[in-house]
Amino acid sequence: MLYKQIHIGECIEEKVKQENIEMDRLMRFLDVSEEEILKMYKEPEITTHMLLKWSKVLEYDFFRIYSQHLILYAPPKCRDSEHKIKHSSLLPVFRKNIYTKEIIEFMIEMVNEGKKTRAQIIEEYKIPKTTLYKWFEKYNKQALINTRTKG
Repeated sequence: MLYKQIHIGECIEEKVKQENIEMDRLMRFLDVSEEEILKMYKEPEITTHMLLKWSKVLEYDFFRIYSQHLILYAPPKCRDSEHKIKHSSLLPVFRKNIYTKEIIEFMIEMVNEGKKTRAQIIEEYKIPKTTLYKWFEKYNKQALINTRTKG
């Protein structure tokens, strides 16, 4: 999954196929016609209300795809603005530097498959060098073991 270009309709369609969900069930749950569902599969964007419904019916957090995008591609904010938000906002404040297992696996996979070098990942995604190297120490060994046992 490439997190830079998100086509949510395609993601939803893929999950429907994986789960083998009947069209009738989707139409009842989403309260839309078959044509509307097929149209949504072609849409790169849908409303958050509808995305929440899809997340529920497919038991999959589609919002996480967007969270992963923010982790990878949102520019870091300066400390002054972070301080102001903590004191003036009623909204929860999230830390940008929380990397999920999927993000870590995504980075390791890109390097292992030769799509990017470690230096490119450090530069493009602003991941600290020590963090990236620790990921490879900790998670790459397990990934190599898993691929050997599957093959």
